[in-house]
Amino acid sequence: MPLFVVDYTYTAETATGRDTYRAAHRAWLAALVDRGTVIACGPYADDSGALILLESDTVDTVDSLLTHDPFVVHGLVPHYRIDEWTPVLGRLPAFDARPPARQELSG
Repeated sequence: MPLFVVDYTYTAETATGRDTYRAAHRAWLAALVDRGTVIACGPYADDSGALILLESDTVDTVDSLLTHDPFVVHGLVPHYRIDEWTPVLGRLPAFDARPPARQELSG
């Protein structure tokens, strides 16, 4: 299945809104990670945007999927770009940046 790179562009004007909807945005992304659609994602260090690497069948499917992102729903991503990407060399390491599930210990 093809890989796609989504490049979100943020602005300073959307920072407060992104703070408000960040938990919902990350929950949406986590669900896509759990489904195996999102391979990796995260913001750029300078807060100018974010990158989402995902696996999907077509660019139209990706574009449709993004309409459900709370950041997009609430107009917090003024611009995004979707590119199909063909890795040629290197490796994509197994990546799971989510914290481990909390376990209750019995005494």
